[in-house]
Amino acid sequence: MNKLTNYIKASMEEMKKVTWPSKKETYSYTTLVIGISLSVAAFLGILDFIFNTSIKFIINK
Repeated sequence: MNKLTNYIKASMEEMKKVTWPSKKETYSYTTLVIGISLSVAAFLGILDFIFNTSIKFIINK
């Protein structure tokens, strides 16, 4: 039990040293991640459509 108590105390001390991002930073980073994710999804969707159409064209030729 002593090891667990020491671990929890050490963890709490480390958490006091953490510099947390502000709400504005969190919002901007979240927006950036969502934007990049949607862009990559759209790009991969377009590539999938192009390859799928090409394969169908080759098979039906």
